[in-house]
Amino acid sequence: MTHPSADRSTAPSPARDAAVGLRAVVLSGGLTFEREVSLSSGTQVWEELARAGVDAEIRDADADLLPGLAASPADAVFIALHGATGEDGALRAVLDLAGVPYVGSPAAACRLAWDKPAAKSVVRAAGATTPDWVALPHSTFRELGAGAVLDLMVARLGLPLIVKPASGGSALGVQKVSNVEELPAAMVSCFAYGDTVMVERFVEGTELAISVIDLGEGPQALPAVEIAPASGVFDYTARYTPGLTEYHAPARVSGDVAARAAALAVRVHEVLGLADLSRTDAIVSPDGDVHFLEVNVSPGMTETSMFPMSVEAAGHELGEVLAGLLARRAAMAR
Repeated sequence: MTHPSADRSTAPSPARDAAVGLRAVVLSGGLTFEREVSLSSGTQVWEELARAGVDAEIRDADADLLPGLAASPADAVFIALHGATGEDGALRAVLDLAGVPYVGSPAAACRLAWDKPAAKSVVRAAGATTPDWVALPHSTFRELGAGAVLDLMVARLGLPLIVKPASGGSALGVQKVSNVEELPAAMVSCFAYGDTVMVERFVEGTELAISVIDLGEGPQALPAVEIAPASGVFDYTARYTPGLTEYHAPARVSGDVAARAAALAVRVHEVLGLADLSRTDAIVSPDGDVHFLEVNVSPGMTETSMFPMSVEAAGHELGEVLAGLLARRAAMAR
């Protein structure tokens, strides 16, 4: 991993000052396929907030959460949950009902971003480039015949393809398919993570992760992270096994490409109605076009996650950024 030199001054900062005395709850865990990743993210967030002077505690998203928040209210909640629990909008809707302020996008925006095909449709309608795709539920293959439907998909999209769940994160179930014979098994594997599969045209190129933050002056893109997995596919194993993927922050792309990738991430954040923070994943094809892939409303905060890399590449302290987001939400709720 490469980073530019950054001046990390120990002088007081507005974010640190605003965080002093703040009481926060970090939500992590949840009952999803991504529970272990979420626990790791939550621990990292808690440690960073503590360094920034925030009085924080970690809670799971379980039956004790709402009574606990009612008995001991937090100034704001930081959602470090991945998978449906933290990203499909349901938990945020409940927090809204309870009047609990939280960092992150509102429930309706999360529901849209969680549905990858729907998000791609909105982003494409806003003028962005995204690989062609087909998304179908398991019932369609059962009722119409898997072989016939798969043949039509290949005829429409060509090869190679990327097969992924239509919702979900952490690259669970994501597979590259280079020939027709591999497709049925990839589909079966993908259906283990959800009822609907999205099959997307594979775009060869440089994969980027572009994080966006909004500390009150509008959404701003942080330096993009270039992702270079040894296997050529950024799947779950490549994402969370140290040493299997090289990261470069900032990405080794031209200034023009970097600017267009940043503009794409901000545009995605805006057109989907996101708030506070997000991470857009994109591919830069050899001709320099930036293709939108998907967006994450609850970016990972682990040691191999791209959001912390982007924050560091921008010359910021992660704890201060997170504290600033919490302080802003707490102030808005007063």
